[in-house]
Amino acid sequence: MAKVGITELAIRDAHQSLHATRMTTADMLPICDKLDKVGYKYIEGWGGATYDSCIRFLNEDPWDRLRKLHAALPNNKIMMLLRAQNLLGYKHYADDVVEKFVATAAKNGIGCFRIFDACNDPRNMECATKAAKKSGVDVQMAISYAVTPFHTNEKYAELAKTYADFGADSICIKDMSGLLKPYDAYDLVQKIKAKVDLPVEIHSHATTGLSVATLLKAAEAGADWLDTAISSMSMGTSHSPTETVVEMLKSTDMDTGLDTKLLLEIAAYFREVRKHYSALESAFLGADTRILLSQVPGGMLSNLESQLKQQNAGDKMDAVLAELPKVHKAAGYVPLVTPTSQIVGTQAVMNVLMGPYKVMTQDFRNLITGKFGKLPTDADPELVKEALKQNGMEKVMTCRPADEIPPEWDKMVEEAKKAGGDGSDEDVLTYAMFPNVAPKFFAERSKGPVDAASTFAKKEAAPAGENKGSSYTISVNGSSYNVTTGPAGDSMKVTVNGTSYDVSFGAAGSTSAAAAASPAAPSAGAKDVPAPVAGTLLRYAVDEGAAVQPDTTIIIIESMKMELEIKAGAAGKVHFLAATGSQIAQGQAVAQIQ
Repeated sequence: MAKVGITELAIRDAHQSLHATRMTTADMLPICDKLDKVGYKYIEGWGGATYDSCIRFLNEDPWDRLRKLHAALPNNKIMMLLRAQNLLGYKHYADDVVEKFVATAAKNGIGCFRIFDACNDPRNMECATKAAKKSGVDVQMAISYAVTPFHTNEKYAELAKTYADFGADSICIKDMSGLLKPYDAYDLVQKIKAKVDLPVEIHSHATTGLSVATLLKAAEAGADWLDTAISSMSMGTSHSPTETVVEMLKSTDMDTGLDTKLLLEIAAYFREVRKHYSALESAFLGADTRILLSQVPGGMLSNLESQLKQQNAGDKMDAVLAELPKVHKAAGYVPLVTPTSQIVGTQAVMNVLMGPYKVMTQDFRNLITGKFGKLPTDADPELVKEALKQNGMEKVMTCRPADEIPPEWDKMVEEAKKAGGDGSDEDVLTYAMFPNVAPKFFAERSKGPVDAASTFAKKEAAPAGENKGSSYTISVNGSSYNVTTGPAGDSMKVTVNGTSYDVSFGAAGSTSAAAAASPAAPSAGAKDVPAPVAGTLLRYAVDEGAAVQPDTTIIIIESMKMELEIKAGAAGKVHFLAATGSQIAQGQAVAQIQ
């Protein structure tokens, strides 16, 4: 049996799973010289949510990160996780944008693209795969693994054969939720090996406690490469420890050949770095067997925790995990991996907070009506009927979704310039991926990245019996303000640029705005339109003063990475109470109908 290779996940999937993808480039670069000497098959360093987090939370240019990592790891190929036609976003892009993205990423330092589609629809993977092959880098096509009444190892093996026909250089079994059991892994690897003569890599999260045994049995069955994370960034929602797997296979015909002593030095480094992100630590640090039913990916758990807290619903995690399998079934048993995990997870949150399908997100409607690709099985027919109605569609889309998207690169170039981009292909792609976030990033990029330790490390608690609040520096429309929060239960009126806000303090360290920036004073007797969840007001869907009906969409907000519509709820003229771009709290009046 051939020697087993290792792909290291510390600087991408590990911190995405454990710390909501907040690790900074400054915390990666000092250890790159040692990572470069280990002898990994690949080092995964880009893709997934890292791009989003760079511009949304870290004020870092993700392309600059890639170039720096490429320079610091001259002996290693950097792997990128790519969402096929979705690239790094939550929607399909036109083929010309996909081709430009892949070529630009390869030029900047990507040595292997791990390409997957959330629906396992090969049609969605074809364009990105051809572009990656044209770029001359390694192409690994991934099977998004799920355990459902539909999915079988035989079907997965047939899918691997399709990938081989597409020109894949290797096959990845992408077990994003830790659902792959050891003996199932053994059987699956053997079935794939019987169909294709390609290397097989196993990616399995540690969330359910199965992963170490799963990697061992997969290797015994002939898996060529295994994904691991250095021990100080492993387990919980992350992955099996690199050193553990290396020692487990040592002195066998599966020996990785990696130096445990050097790995321990790397582990020591990340042990200290991890302290910089202590405030972001996921509560899921052991084995969480609830995931065997909910099937939530490890990378989503920490984000889901954070999102529920933002909705003042941190105590609803168990209810959301119980709701997830129901939504999963209603969505045609689509594998739960980005973006479908976020779509299904957010819909589960909506169902818990507001009642089953009282609100369907735009992305959930698109998912069950075929706009993301072919689902494994039919979605709930009643939900599909309602989604088609809300989307203004006559029937479910059956073609490759991107076939319906005209070329859009030239349009993105113009829009990116207007948004403040520097005219480079990289900035155009940043805008194309995240048009709602990119303008702010372009405007503030020159300020440089945040400091991780001062931003994400836990602050010392106040002495017992004392709650003096906390001080923060906040930026509003490019201007910095010093803000001090008071003890829980306090409230105050805060005026920013002439606009008053009523702010109340809940649990330590949290605030909620009772009123947001108002273009004009509210009118007595008018009907308030509350925000169903906390988020960011993206745009108005109608003009100020427009005559609306109860079912008219008046505002689009972003919450939990999804766009949500707010309906008028009554007939009359609309008057907006919250400004575009402002943060809004759940229940806050964002408009009035007069």
